[in-house]
Amino acid sequence: MKGELIPHKMLSLDPFSTWLGIEILECEIGRCRVAMTVRNDMLNSMGKAHGGISYALADTAFGFAANTHGKFAVSIETSINHIEALEEGDYLIAESVIEKVNTKLGFNIIEVRRDDELVALFKGVVYRTQKDWE
Repeated sequence: MKGELIPHKMLSLDPFSTWLGIEILECEIGRCRVAMTVRNDMLNSMGKAHGGISYALADTAFGFAANTHGKFAVSIETSINHIEALEEGDYLIAESVIEKVNTKLGFNIIEVRRDDELVALFKGVVYRTQKDWE
């Protein structure tokens, strides 16, 4: 399967990302941009987006980009820095760029933005299996 098509297949098989309303904006080998809008049912007790929302968006971008090389890739370590609070109606874009790939591991940096403002920074490491996407 062509690498840039893999994220579309992944999204079609992912009920959680579908529930979040994630859409794929762009994909190429080693890079993926996804977006979503924060809804009322994603808010925490303080009326702000739950931290898991931006994390899930970034994690989805991370997984999609990591798999564009054609092999199943699964996360083994991730972290996020929440920089700004998010509100209902915010349109978020996460872009994942693979910084380094070797035979077994891939290292990604994902920026989550609201317009031009950086609101979260996610870092991840994937393990690249030998199983091909079909």
